[in-house]
Amino acid sequence: MSGRVEGKVAFVTGAARGQGRSHAVRLAEEGADIIAVDICGNIETVTAYSLGTDRELQETVAQVEALGRRIVAVKADVRDLAGLQKAFDSGIEQLGHVDIVVANAGIVSFGRSWELTAQQWQDVIDVNLTGVFNTAKVAIPSMIDAGRGGSILFTSSTGGLKGLQGMGHYVAAKHAIVGLMRTMANELGPYNIRVNTIHPGSVDTPMFQNPGTYAMFSPEEPEPTVDTTIPKLMSQHTLPIPWVVPADISNAVLFLGSDEARYITGVTFPVDAGACVT
Repeated sequence: MSGRVEGKVAFVTGAARGQGRSHAVRLAEEGADIIAVDICGNIETVTAYSLGTDRELQETVAQVEALGRRIVAVKADVRDLAGLQKAFDSGIEQLGHVDIVVANAGIVSFGRSWELTAQQWQDVIDVNLTGVFNTAKVAIPSMIDAGRGGSILFTSSTGGLKGLQGMGHYVAAKHAIVGLMRTMANELGPYNIRVNTIHPGSVDTPMFQNPGTYAMFSPEEPEPTVDTTIPKLMSQHTLPIPWVVPADISNAVLFLGSDEARYITGVTFPVDAGACVT
């Protein structure tokens, strides 16, 4: 099967690398044009890894264009509603409409809940919750006006379905967008716009592959590494792997964004190697 989203336009946040780039490229492989945004800069409280760059966003552009698809890529911060609206409008002006929204941009920092700084808390809530709300907010009016229906996807996490130590702010935000998703699914159903959350487990990206994550999973190790962490990761999964790869999440994005999932809305969709099996 090919052309599963032929003629559709997808709006993807956090598209410079990692899951966001993977989603943009996978959707383009199946026929979609792309509106891509990324902050292309760091946030001070995110110290375990670096965020995407202008160069990486341009690499996303190159990969989408190599597939013969159109892409409008704009540097924008999902925390900035006005800036995000401007970026989205630029894409609509050039591509005409949007059918699939992937609110993927997210960050993480680490610390026990009561030891998080106020700024750590605020930055994660602002990006992972308010940024998701902003992404939906800028896109929904045009989707309703176009009358084409569509699919809105929020990237949550296994941390949106259960508690994870050392990242209470992240878990709070990822749970919160499940509630937002369920509300919007009810509100947008009459317009044939579906809203769902995707819940990745550990994904092989810079956001996961860093010393902060290793320390969270191996707190007893003075200098944890990926090798010392792998057994801990595997013990949390039903399937015998330490992590999934971005393509695994992108395949779920493609399915839920396509007409194959035309009657699926309001669901929490884990792609986590069984981490949430109880």
